[in-house]
Amino acid sequence: MPKRKNTFSSWTSTWSRRLAQRAVHAGWAWVQRTGSVTAEHPGRLRFGAMGTGTRLAFPLGTVFGEPWIHLGAHCIIGEQVTLTAGLMPDLDLGPDPILRIGDGVVLGRGSHVIADTTVTIGSDCYFGPYVYVTSTNHSYDDPHQPIGKQWPRMEPVEIGPGCWIGTGAVVLPGARIGRNVVVAAGAVVRGEVPDHAVVAGAPARVVRRWTPAGGWQPPLRTPAPVPIPDGITPEQLLALAGPAEDGADREAEA
Repeated sequence: MPKRKNTFSSWTSTWSRRLAQRAVHAGWAWVQRTGSVTAEHPGRLRFGAMGTGTRLAFPLGTVFGEPWIHLGAHCIIGEQVTLTAGLMPDLDLGPDPILRIGDGVVLGRGSHVIADTTVTIGSDCYFGPYVYVTSTNHSYDDPHQPIGKQWPRMEPVEIGPGCWIGTGAVVLPGARIGRNVVVAAGAVVRGEVPDHAVVAGAPARVVRRWTPAGGWQPPLRTPAPVPIPDGITPEQLLALAGPAEDGADREAEA
């Protein structure tokens, strides 16, 4: 005979699971809020400078050499982001900062910024997730020695203000990226990149550039988006969206 289903037990089990799920989510949200690092609540970290409104999300990535790391104001450092200054912890790196990050910088989840020598990221740069920036590369001059045991090469890295660095991009030692540059997802950047350029590929090459004389070359294929005018309220935006939604409803009914 088929086993009779206990409706009450099933409802109780479902309700208990929902309560437990809500408790876990609420608890994790509390852990994230409490574990995040700010200038007011730095925890164990003592950065050389940390501006107002800057926050490192929890869980943190690897962070060391923080006395030689200067973070600007209103930066967002995503979860599991690595920020390091020096080859290893507990080194004396001298009087000057090694890693400088400007105001309003966003570093996406899982990104790495490895500053064994100076790395500078200008203000208002936005990094997608899993971007890798390093001032150090392996050397392989001696064919008889394991590559990991050979002394690495180090060159400063500079990323100008206003750049967009796409998901999974890699910025290699010696790279100098200009102002307002777009680095495509997955690109591998080395050497000089001029201002107002778009680079893509491995190694990255300029695929589009803006100049005062010629504008964007090759020309942009789509029109520029129109920003929302100043002073527009959420209610006015909803009112603007209303007729389009009504029209869509009428088309669906037809």
